[in-house]
Amino acid sequence: MFRFASPYFFLLLTVIPFALYFRFRKQMYPVMGVSSTRSLQKLPPSPLLRFHWTVPAIKYIVLCLLIIALARPQWGTRKMNVMTEGINIILAVDLSQSMAALDFKRKGKIVNRLEAVKGVVRDFVPNRSGDRMGMVVFGTNAYTQLPLTRDYNTIVSILDRLEIGAAGNSTAIGDALGISLKRIEDIESKSNIIILLTDGSSNAGELSPETAAEIALQKKVKVYTIGVGTRGKVPFLVRDPVFRERYIYRETEMDEEILRQIADKTGGLYFRAEDTEGLEKIYETIDHLEKTEVKVQHFAEYREFYPWFLIPAFVLLIFQMILANTRFLKVP
Repeated sequence: MFRFASPYFFLLLTVIPFALYFRFRKQMYPVMGVSSTRSLQKLPPSPLLRFHWTVPAIKYIVLCLLIIALARPQWGTRKMNVMTEGINIILAVDLSQSMAALDFKRKGKIVNRLEAVKGVVRDFVPNRSGDRMGMVVFGTNAYTQLPLTRDYNTIVSILDRLEIGAAGNSTAIGDALGISLKRIEDIESKSNIIILLTDGSSNAGELSPETAAEIALQKKVKVYTIGVGTRGKVPFLVRDPVFRERYIYRETEMDEEILRQIADKTGGLYFRAEDTEGLEKIYETIDHLEKTEVKVQHFAEYREFYPWFLIPAFVLLIFQMILANTRFLKVP
């Protein structure tokens, strides 16, 4: 980042036009007349004499360089230090096979449930300035995709790489909550929340959702649950060697009751998202409910560059004085 520490010295540049004006005015209107030198005009001028104008020009260049040096040009980097702890947020995302249902639209294009979630969460993450965020994914199994971090670019990058079926085709909601609670314990914070998003019912895993909710209550972790998907039969894209690509319709089961119980027990809220706009409003609501006042300290490190202008100014000034008193000496 480049800046001038004392830019008000640039006001001195306004002196230069006035100095030039009075200089040329003085040359145009001499105070005292002298005898004519018309007879000497036929004499061929010295080649160096053609450059006599450089002597006064150097003075003005020196003046400009000195003014720039006084303005103190600097180059450095601005840094930010977050002084508050913020909130620990774990995003628990369902990657089971049912997330491939094509019942959402984003920017006018039909997308599956996971792609719709990615787009909304991608907008949600940068708004959580100062908060630590982590990611847990689940299907038949649950595992940590990203531990708690404030590196939001990495969170978005990891989010974009999520694939349906990467954790298995079933849904282990209890295990997902259990892994999320372990990740929250990594870094102590006054406020901890889990945003669990799924479109199914818990049918896999070792830990039951009820037990996981009880543990979350004991650890004072608030869980927001989001059920995603439309009701009834939904389209899926199927690829097979005989019929190639085709769409089939089937129903997906969602256990809204257990999601509501988890949220109620832990002090969170349950939401149902049946389209992208509803999903966006849900994340906006959570964003407003779980806000922290973040105090940020800005500081910067700058390197001074005024010597790069000051030294050439003195060198040119010495050069100008030598020329003015030798080859281009003026005799009154």
